[in-house]
Amino acid sequence: MSKPDKNNTYSHDLPARQLDPELQAARDEKIKVAMIGLCGCWGCTLSLLDMDEALLGLLDKVTILRSSLTDIKRIRERCAIGFVEGGVANEENIETLKEFRENCDILISVGACAVWGGVPAMRNEAELTDCLKEAYVASVTAVPDAIPTIPYHEDIPRITTKVYPCHEVVRMDYFIPGCPPDGATILKVLDDLINGREFDLPASINRYD
Repeated sequence: MSKPDKNNTYSHDLPARQLDPELQAARDEKIKVAMIGLCGCWGCTLSLLDMDEALLGLLDKVTILRSSLTDIKRIRERCAIGFVEGGVANEENIETLKEFRENCDILISVGACAVWGGVPAMRNEAELTDCLKEAYVASVTAVPDAIPTIPYHEDIPRITTKVYPCHEVVRMDYFIPGCPPDGATILKVLDDLINGREFDLPASINRYD
């Protein structure tokens, strides 16, 4: 595999036709929200979609700059609220989370993986070398007579020795537990914050399905 050209231009970096000034002004007045996914299963992103039409009632107040459903690699402007799903399992996750922290006023851990590491953190009970050996060298699904090889390439993010919850890497402001949390729970948090209410999550709406 050839090394990617660092001078590549992504589609969202290309020139685009300017928005109508009135539309741009209206968008600029809204509260900017973004969401990223690290090491997780996307269950929390699906919960975000589970807000369904209830989210429409907030769109006159918020604009979503980045979500796990887009191909935007980074935030191009500062956000008021950032949601993070997934834990930190490699060096790219660390870089992404730190960049997100620098560009979000409020940063929220969403779901078990972001809050405490979740299922991926089960590998913390063993040495990383043992995990890689089990997965690639001594795996029961290994191809017979194949030379056992642990993948390594400079373009592949280096795996960290353990999986970290987000707050062990950067400061997090709030936590939404659950695996995954219900869409209504995320909606309540967003609605409270954009309307200046205190962050409050009754235990009755937490989910651990």
